Order: sequence, then structure tokens, then C-alpha cells
Amino acid sequence: MRRPAAVLWDMDGTIVDTEPYWIAAEHEVVEMHGGTWSLEHGKAVVGKDLLDTGAYVRDNGPVPLTPHEIVELLLDRVIASVRREIPWRPGARDLLAGCREAGLPAALVTMSWRRFALEVVEALPPGSFDEVVVGDDVAHGKPHPEPYLLAARRLGVDPADCIAIEDSPTGVASAHAAGCTVLAVPHMVPVPAPGTDAHRFVVRPGLEGLTHADLEAMFGHPV
Repeated sequence: MRRPAAVLWDMDGTIVDTEPYWIAAEHEVVEMHGGTWSLEHGKAVVGKDLLDTGAYVRDNGPVPLTPHEIVELLLDRVIASVRREIPWRPGARDLLAGCREAGLPAALVTMSWRRFALEVVEALPPGSFDEVVVGDDVAHGKPHPEPYLLAARRLGVDPADCIAIEDSPTGVASAHAAGCTVLAVPHMVPVPAPGTDAHRFVVRPGLEGLTHADLEAMFGHPV
């Protein structure tokens, strides 16, 4: 059985249950500018690049600000929420720790910007990630493959030798396009199988009880 060269982790919705924080922040930013927001709008931007989210909020709020200005307002609110409480996803920290103990390199691959991502990274044990790729590191966010390609390059591995853990269709599309085997753990939105090479795609209801050996089995024999 081949062993993955690295495990590449999404963050929002995968390691932390912060999507409700983002949706609440979107509601607040839209409503402070006289607009209305909905859960459907919130779900429409799950997993997307933050500037794409900002553009969506601008157009659908509507909010008379630039996407960058909207993102900064959202980040202020989500960071404040995380500082009050980090809502960890069940099983994520145990699986991350188990992979580290087994010597599997790990990278965080998130479309959140660095000032928010570090709030989560710094709450984990030191050395949990060998590399951190954030939304402000890339020119093209998820679903483009650039974030996962960059993470693999920084780790010095082939993305085809990596397993990515994702919770959204946008993230799955990014990891799949980069050539990774993908473990999908749907949370806020359903995750359909990618259109091609779907044998490198595994869906599980969550991460609780999963071990590094399970990931190695999925990588060696995806179903």
C-alpha cells in the first residue's frame, strides 16, 4: 500500500466549524448597509476565495464597497467570534495529531486570509502544519488548483501523491484539479463527486474515529 506524501487540510468547515460565523458576519455587513441576506446566499459562497465572496456580497447585498473592503469587514467579525470560541470540528484535531505522530507532512490550504488563519493555527499544538497556504498567498483561489499546487510545491511533493481533506464542492474541485486524492467530509453543503477520475474521491460523514491508517488505506485504495 502506497503512503501519501502529505495530508493537505482545508480549514473552514473541515478543521473548524466557522461557516456559521462567516454567514453571521455577512448578515451583519449587509444589514448595516440597508440590505438583506439569506442562508442561501451564505451557502453560495462556502469555500470560495474571499474576494469572490466580497464581490458576491457587493452584488447581492447590495453593499456599496469594494470586495476588499467587504472582506476586511467580514474578517474583523469572524476573528472576534473565533477569539471568543473556536468551534472545532469533531475528530479533526485527533486526526491531525495522529498524522503528525505518524510522520505525515501536513499543510493547511485555506481561502481565509492569513490574519484569520493564524488565529486557528496558533490555537493548535506547535508544528501541527509544515506549511500554511492562505487566500492572500495566491492569485487564483479555490476552485482553481493553484492553492493545492502551491502547498505541494512548498512541501516539495507531487500533488498526485497527496490526500486533501475538504468539506465543500469548491474545495474538492480545487484539490481534484491539482491531482490530489480527495477525502470529502460534507458539512454546510452537499459535495458531489468530481466529473472525472472520481475513483480518487472518497466521501465520509465526518472525521471522528478516522486515523492516519485510514487515510493511507483511502490513498492506496480509494473507493
